[in-house]
Formats: sequence, C-alpha cells, structure tokens
Amino acid sequence: MLKFLCFLIFLTPLCIFPGSWWLICSLLFLISFVYMFSFPYFFCWSGLGYIFGCDLISYGLILLSLWICVLMVLASESIFRSSYFSGFFLFVVIALTLMLYCTFSSIGLLSFYVFFEGSLIPTFFLILGWGYQPERVQAGVYLLFYTLLASLPLLVGILFVYNSLGSLCLFMLCGNGSLVSVLFYVCMVFAFLVSMPMFMVHLWLPSAHVEAPVSGSMILAGVLLKLGGYGLLRVFPVLYKFGFKFGVVWISLSLVGGLCVSLFCMRQTDLKSLIAYSSVAHMSMVIGGIMTLSYWGVCSSFALMVAHGLCSSGLFCLSNITYERFGSRSLLINSGLINLMPSMAMWWFLLSACNMAAPPSLNLLGEIGLLSSLIAWSWCLMFVLVFLSFFSAAYTLYLYSYSQHGFIYSGLYSCSLGHVREFLLLFLHWFPLNLVILSADIAVFWV
Repeated sequence: MLKFLCFLIFLTPLCIFPGSWWLICSLLFLISFVYMFSFPYFFCWSGLGYIFGCDLISYGLILLSLWICVLMVLASESIFRSSYFSGFFLFVVIALTLMLYCTFSSIGLLSFYVFFEGSLIPTFFLILGWGYQPERVQAGVYLLFYTLLASLPLLVGILFVYNSLGSLCLFMLCGNGSLVSVLFYVCMVFAFLVSMPMFMVHLWLPSAHVEAPVSGSMILAGVLLKLGGYGLLRVFPVLYKFGFKFGVVWISLSLVGGLCVSLFCMRQTDLKSLIAYSSVAHMSMVIGGIMTLSYWGVCSSFALMVAHGLCSSGLFCLSNITYERFGSRSLLINSGLINLMPSMAMWWFLLSACNMAAPPSLNLLGEIGLLSSLIAWSWCLMFVLVFLSFFSAAYTLYLYSYSQHGFIYSGLYSCSLGHVREFLLLFLHWFPLNLVILSADIAVFWV
C-alpha cells in the first residue's frame, strides 16, 4: 500500500514546473495500470498494516478514484491552455487523489473519518477556484455545510465506539451488536446518506455540479458520492440489528425520492443539472439495495456504484465539450448537435445507453441485481421500481433527443467537431464500463 502512497506524494513537486501537465497525466496513468495488476486474487485483505489495508471493495473504489483523477487532468486542458493557476490545479488534483486513496484503504474508523472529511477540502478549492459563475461560493458553502454538519454525529458515534470497545479497527467491530442503540444507529448512518445523497438532503448536489468545473463534476459524481455507499458497507456489520428494523424507512424514502427526482429530470433544461439529478435517482437504488442487507442487494450496489462513477463522469465530460464550444448548457440552445458535431453524437448515444442500463454495460448488471433484491425484500416495491426504471430511460432519451435532434439554434457559429484528446477521454470512460461486465464475478461475488 505504501508504494502507491509514496508514488502519489512524490508527484507533487512536479506541479511547480511549467509544462509538466502531460508528464503528470502519463505518470497517473502508469500508477493506475500498476495498481490494476496488484489485484487481490484471494477475496480477503491484502497489504495489511496498522493503518491501511485493501480488500476487494477497497480495490475497486481505489482503482475508480485513480482512473477518474487521471481523466480529470485530461479533461481540464483549457486550464493549462490558458495557464490559469495550472500548477495549483495539478496540486489540488493530486491532493484529492491522495485523500481518496487513504479513505478507501483505511482500516480504522477515525482515520477513515479524517480522510473522508479531508477529501471535501480539495473539492471545495476546485469549485471556488475554477468554477464558472459567482454563485460558486454559495455552492461551495452548501457542499461544506451539508456534509460537515451531517458528519459531526458520526464523529461522536466513532468516539462512543472507542470508549466502549477500546478499538476502532474494522475487524474488531464485526459482530459487536451490544453497543448499538437507536441514536448510535442514526448517528452512524445519516452522514453517509447525506454524502450519497439521499432525497431531501440532496440540495447541495445540483448546485455544486452546476457551479463546478468539469474536473469538479467528474470527481464529485464519479467518486465522492461513492464515499457514502462505501461507509455504509463498512459500518453495517455493526448496525445489522437495527438495520433490519429501520431498513423499511430508508428504502421507502430513497425509492419514492428517486421517483420524484426522476420527474424533476423531465423538467430540466440545463445539461449539468439534469445529469446531477439523474445521479440522485441512481443513488436512491443503491441506498435501497444496501438497506435490504441481502447478499444480492449489497453486491449489486457495489457494481452500480462503480458503473455510475464511470457513466456520469463521461456525461459531464460531454456536457463540458458542448459548453466549451457554445458557451451555454441550455437544452434550448444546444439542440440539433448531430448536424454540427456528428462524431460526438455517437458518444452521446453510447453513454446515454449506458445511463439507461442498456447491455452490455455494468449498469445493467447492477440494476438487475438491485431489482431482484428489492422485489425479494418486498414485492410491493415492484410498482415503484417499474416507474423508476421507466422514468430513468425516459429522461435519458429526453437528454439525448433534445440535445442531438431538432433545429439548430440560429445564433451558433461554426465550431470544431472534436479533438483526439476528447475522443480518447470519452473512450476511456466508455470502454472500462463495458469491459468490466466480462468479469462480473469480481463485481458481484466479493462478499
């Protein structure tokens, strides 16, 4: 574990050299590939120390973090072309990668909490430093206050665990149901539900996405939303006793909320806002799957988290490519793009198809498993899930058809059809998303 940590730390001095963008991008690709081949073949912990360790769920999310961080740098070429604090931008990206790596590999609850909160600071800098509108300050404050205030009860719960057991190691917590009370359960769970986010505590997410630069949107949708799901998967061995009692509350709230958010998506005219609300709808199914505490629910939630990380990040890249050319994210202006950028329309179609869980994407595997687990938990959920699946496809088709078809806005001038860098960026989102389903046993048989 330490060799990858040192690799990332030693990348930071390169940020001060002008023109080191391609070098850092190449080295981040290198570390991603090296980490990919350090797969823990046996389904147990590897690289275990006093602070860090890695099992299969950590491995998948660390690899996703490294991959998305590389693509963040690749997508932010406009920052380096304009030399707008590009060195500091690279430093923030590497710091964020370090924080995420440490979060997913922590085996102690307190170190997990510190890195979990620490990952918000570089994200806050990304939104404030390279956001587009003056409202980015308000969006950054929303992000910090929602997540930090919800996490304070989690800190109290962690200290209570230490006071009761004398240890914060995740191995010591498994099967220790004696210290659980209703208040402790709510303290431990609520912070992760806000991070995912669950309906009714999701207001920080659309504003953060709309005001963030493309790199901020990519890491926010790709990895930071998965911190909540990862936290729930880690603490539920302790909380299973109350999880069975209160699961019905969270499942009902998340699925009905996901249905409401799907209807919101049908009314959006802003590209980024629509993709952000679709993230809330997808995460509602992940919350429902985890709260069933069933084998298929938990495994399929992990598969959908990884799939959604790649798919939503790719959609944010596409919206940014459009925004850089036309200066607007409105669907009223960005219509008829298939006439202006026909080669980019293919990528819109491929990533939109993945977003609605079309085969052979990993989204299909995750959603089929989640549908099975939720209907097995209660057949009454079938009615909500039918509408949730229908509207998920409906708003994705709405996004694709309104942006690609129709009349061209009369105020548009000629623009470039796309650069090789952009096609590479979109390919590196789409290809792993459809390749991982070939080794589906890794995604769904890790428990």
